Amino acid sequence: MTERGCGQLQRSADTLVIGPSRVEWDGATLTVHIDERGAPLPKRLRGIVRVHPRALTSQQTALDPAGRHRWWPIAPEARVEVEMESPGLRWSGDGYLDSNSGDEPLEHGFRKWDWSRAKLRASSAVLYDMTFLNGERRSLALHFDGQGAAEPFPPPPRVPLKTSFWWRIPRATQADPGHGAEVLETLEDTPFYARSKVRTTLLGEPVTAVHESLSLTRFDTRWVQMLLPFRMPRIPLGRPRY
Repeated sequence: MTERGCGQLQRSADTLVIGPSRVEWDGATLTVHIDERGAPLPKRLRGIVRVHPRALTSQQTALDPAGRHRWWPIAPEARVEVEMESPGLRWSGDGYLDSNSGDEPLEHGFRKWDWSRAKLRASSAVLYDMTFLNGERRSLALHFDGQGAAEPFPPPPRVPLKTSFWWRIPRATQADPGHGAEVLETLEDTPFYARSKVRTTLLGEPVTAVHESLSLTRFDTRWVQMLLPFRMPRIPLGRPRY
């Protein structure tokens, strides 16, 4: 999460280099070479993540009415392999790859959103529930088949989740009518963002979903902005610090 200046950026059709880390695409596999230091504790973070898409999509979806913010579910179905040298971790499993882009900062368009992605037996589902800066809301529900084709379905009813423990981030998700949801594990709990593992029911199937809650009103406060450099150090010039 280190922010780096343009002197540390290189890009081509199949490679993106940011400081000592890089991402490479060979037409079948996305390989991420990570060589960083953690923050605020400066522990070494080094390893390789490989994403093998089972399906690729080319369609982007506008999240807001003006189309200033876009979401691209690049690989709604994928297999992921993680081989970390430091810390020593290794695992593989089901995965997902997407991208967000925009023409303005997120906090200029949204108050908050809840997002989740769930693996179904032979497909997957992605849910977005967004509250815009003017208070209006929009829900988005997409069902992806094994070939990556997306089919919208009626957004399920919202159900509350427990707020995060440390930073009290409000959380909610969506579930089939008559079903609830529960947080199985909180993976990240920060002043403006929480990522969790959630158990719920979607499209008639019991699922475990990866879930995130993002509070842009919290992010935009002065005290949170003052905390960011401790977790996201900035190297503005062209030479890495190590």
